[in-house]
Parts: sequence; C-alpha cells; structure tokens
Amino acid sequence: MSPKVIVGMSGGVDSSTAAFLLKEKGYEVEGVSFILYEARLRREPPYSLGSPKNRESFWGGSNVACCSIEAIKEAAIVAAQLGIPHSIVDLREEFIDKVINPFISSYAKGLTPNPCILCNRYIKFPVLLKIADERDAFFISTGHYARVMDGRLFKGIDQKKDQSYVLYVLEREVLKRLILPLGELTKDRVREMARSLGLISARRPESQEICFIAERRYSEFINAFIEPEEGPVIDIRTGKILKTHQGIFRYTIGQRRSLGISSKKPYYVVKIDPEKRAVYVGNKEDAFKSEIIITDINILQPEAFSKPSFRATVKIRSTMKDEPAMIYPDSGLLKIVFDSPQWAPAPGQSAVFYDGELVIGGGIIKEVNG
Repeated sequence: MSPKVIVGMSGGVDSSTAAFLLKEKGYEVEGVSFILYEARLRREPPYSLGSPKNRESFWGGSNVACCSIEAIKEAAIVAAQLGIPHSIVDLREEFIDKVINPFISSYAKGLTPNPCILCNRYIKFPVLLKIADERDAFFISTGHYARVMDGRLFKGIDQKKDQSYVLYVLEREVLKRLILPLGELTKDRVREMARSLGLISARRPESQEICFIAERRYSEFINAFIEPEEGPVIDIRTGKILKTHQGIFRYTIGQRRSLGISSKKPYYVVKIDPEKRAVYVGNKEDAFKSEIIITDINILQPEAFSKPSFRATVKIRSTMKDEPAMIYPDSGLLKIVFDSPQWAPAPGQSAVFYDGELVIGGGIIKEVNG
C-alpha cells in the first residue's frame, strides 16, 4: 500500500508541482486548499482590533494571489488535471485571529512582524497535520523551497528561493512528517516542469507581496483598523524634532522613502520608541547594528545550544544572506553578536541560525543594540 500524503495546495505553481512530484514517486496524494482571505480593504472609519465591524468589513471582492478564492479555484483544476482528490477548508476566522490581528497589533507597537511565519506556525502546518491525522496519512507536504532530511531542516538548493527562514518555527515532530519535494530544484526548473505538464498554475505570476496586503501599502491597510496617534520624528544625532508623524505603524527600521523630510543627506529610520511614540531617523550608517537579543526561541538542534556560547550564521530577514556571529544563551534569551554590523535589524523580525546548510533554530528579535 502506497504511503499517503496531504499536500497543501495554494493554487500556485510550486504546490501544484509538489503534488505532481509526490504522485510520480508513488505516494497516495490528496490536495487540500485553505481559504485564508479575499481582497478586503474598504476605506471606513478605524475600528478596534477583533471587533465585529472589523470582521464583517474584512471581506469583499476577489484576489488571485496565494490562498484567495480565485487561486483555490485553480488549485481544484490542477488537482483534477493530476487525478488526485482535492478539498477546501475555510480558515478565514482563524487567519484573522492568528495572523492579521497580531500583524496589525505588532505594527501598532512599532514592531516589524513576519506574517508568513505566523501563518506557518499557527495555521498551515497545524491544520495540515490535523487533516492528515483525520485521513490516516502520516505525511504532509508543501511547495516550500527547503529540504528535510532525517527530520532536520536544510536550505533549499536554489539560493534565490530558499524558504528555510520561514520554516524555522516548525517543531521537530512536524519535520519528521514533512516532505518538501522542491528543495532539490530551482524555481526555473519547477516552472518549466509545470509548463510541460500543462498545469494551469504555470501561468500564475510570482507573488512578492504579503498575501493580504497585495499591492497596497502596509500603512494604508493598518490605518483602516487602528486610530493613528501622533508623535515626533527626531534626528537621533542632534535630538532635534524634524516633524510630527501620524502613527508609528507607518514606519519600519531601515525605511528611507516617504519620510517627508527635506535634507541634503537622506534620512533612514533607525529606531522606534513605542512608549514615546517617537520615530528616530539618522544617516545610513546609524541603521547598522552589531548586537541583537532574541526571544521566543525554537530550537531544532539542541546539541548546538548546549554550550555557553557557539558560532553560527544568522539571517535576520528572508531576503538577506546569513552572516557569521557569536551566540550567547542567557536566561531563556539569546544574545547575537555579529562579526560585522548588519543592516537594519528590527524588533519583531525573526532571526534564524544556521550551521552551514542546516537550520539549528531561531527566534524573534526583542532588542537591538550596538
């Protein structure tokens, strides 16, 4: 009897090709798609997080990005093309509670969260495992570009598409049941394969945006849900107040554009103080930092963390290269000291630790120093 695997199918080319590859390898494949959202921004007065009005006005229209209703229609077509069963689960309420509301709340506190990581941790993988258990399947699968070998998480071979960063939150027990067919492939090869198979998802363009933000600005989205609070924009070197802002959620560490400050040398956001509602700006070099403090740690390789300190490479955003650093465990936190200053680490972002290609753990940036 062939082993059974539940594949999360978003409607995109990656998960569609993953389902095909698993079937080719002899697995009994079932596709599952999650409705997470629809295009949903209406310009209405701000409301409190989680209020009924918030929820009712959240939906409306359609969107062709990952996990929208239009994308899931295409996932069903692909499943039919592949000859595999396909089902749909509506997770919109859970997505609001576990991803959207924390995203808005974090920006309101001056943090920079990663909603894809929240979704993987609280929505996609827990639900895939629940469905697998209900349907007598041991394995689950997605179209992520990373590798799992012997229950350990590794980078994908396509350096430009490697998604191990957003998977560091998975528990080791989850990794033992996870198959990632695309980890050994490049994105170009996957799209070529989908085209040769005639899969409808091969036509879908690459999405670079957060699914529920799409082409909108973060600030526009968040402004529909919270009451903006004014505060000062301060030159971090001189202490001079340069202007009044309309909400700290409009700013992220490292931001240069849309600051509305005239100067000979460009300003960058280098610090946000939520208690004072203050945004600090400075020169580009002011945004480079050498030390960060990590909390909410997920350890994937316990032996690496058993020493008073150890070396690893650390990635602080999905699009950057992991950089060498010393790591010091300290009372449930981790202090990371980079060999050289890093560009714009921000509280709320994830820091992921690597030993070569192997992911050994990660956590959330709590403080930035140095």
